Amino acid sequence: MMDYKIEQLESVLLFKIDRPEKRNAINYEVMDGLKEALEQARTNDEIKVLVITGAGTQSFCSGGDLQAFHGLKSQSEAYEMLSKMGGILYDLSTLPKITVALINGTAIGGGCEIAAACDFRIARPNSKLGFIQGNLAITTGWGGGTLLYERLVPSQALLLLTTAGLYKTEELHDKGFIDHIVPGHTFNDVTNLLEPILLKNVHVLVAYKQILIEKWKRGDLQERIRLEILACSKLWEKPEHHEAVEGFLNSSSRKNTKS
Repeated sequence: MMDYKIEQLESVLLFKIDRPEKRNAINYEVMDGLKEALEQARTNDEIKVLVITGAGTQSFCSGGDLQAFHGLKSQSEAYEMLSKMGGILYDLSTLPKITVALINGTAIGGGCEIAAACDFRIARPNSKLGFIQGNLAITTGWGGGTLLYERLVPSQALLLLTTAGLYKTEELHDKGFIDHIVPGHTFNDVTNLLEPILLKNVHVLVAYKQILIEKWKRGDLQERIRLEILACSKLWEKPEHHEAVEGFLNSSSRKNTKS
């Protein structure tokens, strides 16, 4: 079985990270799947909206798979992985279709970066979200920090990044990061909420999205994301990061053993 699913439901393309046993963490296969979904959404005029979500009811996405990527030790190794996903998130943010993160559970680290790359974020109540990378002695490395500064008032974005804390859905709704809170988290909840958009002509939607894309291109979004990735890769190879990851993995292992 693949670690992701892509399904077209009328004018919506649904991409689902299908690794609930890994809290829907990102690995290379999921990266390739997301890239495939972006290409489908880009080239199919029937598609008006791309929705990204996670399998199950516990996690939207827990970020990069630490077990899969912990073997990357040097800056060059880290940069290769980070730039691969960073390029995908740049393509996601500049996709000429409407994009939605359906946050069906916990979203941490890279999961929040994916959410920041989407046009809209819809979450269920009491979910926990956070740009926790600072707790692992690195920064956002997929472009999520750069994109967060585009989504929020800079002081609010800086607060979320530097505290590296976990926030409830309601708190991030107040800060402007979460656009809508829905009691359910099903596909129907999203389509009902987005119905006014889905009723519009696809070329109208593309034209409006293109205005935003042009703004970002003139503001060197791609280059700013590259510099973010480079900064993260430099921190990645430092012993502080690898020690923090080891501590996190050991802690998670002890919790799993007790349960």
